[in-house]
Amino acid sequence: TAAPRHGAPGPGRPWRAANGTVRAGMAAGEPPVFYREPLPACLPASRPDVLFLHGQAFTSKTWEALGTLALLAAEGYRAVAIDLPGRTTALCLADLFGQLQSLLGLQRPVLISPSMSGRFALPFLMAHGDRLAGFVPIAPVGTKDYTAEQYRRVQTPTLILYGDRDTGLAPQALQNLQHLPKHRVAVLSGAGHACYLDKPEDFHRALLGFLHQLK
Repeated sequence: TAAPRHGAPGPGRPWRAANGTVRAGMAAGEPPVFYREPLPACLPASRPDVLFLHGQAFTSKTWEALGTLALLAAEGYRAVAIDLPGRTTALCLADLFGQLQSLLGLQRPVLISPSMSGRFALPFLMAHGDRLAGFVPIAPVGTKDYTAEQYRRVQTPTLILYGDRDTGLAPQALQNLQHLPKHRVAVLSGAGHACYLDKPEDFHRALLGFLHQLK
């Protein structure tokens, strides 16, 4: 049974995140991974899970406070946000996925990767892109570490998302990520590096538009 649907707002109507209970827990492992996800969830089998990483100054709480987790749950998606371990050199995203899949049953998610989390997400995309239903980089770091040819080999549907006031990482990320063959671009007007905080309604609209067109 599908979760109740909250349709897109009409002109001039703001996005309103659904109210809901968010559970939090620790996925066992070394180190353990803290996660949040909205409950309860009655989810259509046809919709992918969505896994949120975070930037250096943020945590999984960011996506809860922004209303993103509840909004996606109301739209019928399973949304999980994790806290990235501090020891980035000692753990790769493949290890995190193993923990999350065993404990939470997380399967072939769409990966949301802002800023610093690119150090986790991009190596995983290059090596295991077939394990992702989609990829949403938000001005991630590390894009210059790969060649145009390496990007062209990745067949993961991608939404390159950034704010037009981000004059630091965003132009570099776009220059490199545009080599991904199955990409589209969404630019949030008037938004900076953390564009999802500056323009949450536009961010949610762009993200849901991308998720809805995934098969």
